[in-house]
Amino acid sequence: MYAIIETGGKQYKVAVGDRIKVEKLVAEEGSEIVFDKVIAVTGDEGLKAGAPYVDGAKVVGEVTEQGKHKKVVVVHYKPKKNIRKKNGHRQPYTEVLVKEIAL
Repeated sequence: MYAIIETGGKQYKVAVGDRIKVEKLVAEEGSEIVFDKVIAVTGDEGLKAGAPYVDGAKVVGEVTEQGKHKKVVVVHYKPKKNIRKKNGHRQPYTEVLVKEIAL
């Protein structure tokens, strides 16, 4: 059984026991979080797709970590102008352990 959820403007395919890294959510480590924007669910009856979301479906997860991804280095360079700029960016994330998929 798996579900496709939407959070942070992205879509994720999740199953029970999966650990996913999503855009940063306001939640403490160890707290429970519910994703109610479920786009599709598959189970014993087959695939159930929503328009746009499946009514009554939810995915329950536990926040395991709040962190930052590896640094992405961005370099700006303009030839013949002596302009060079180097920036770094670390995107924050929330790691979620999927505990339950309910219809």
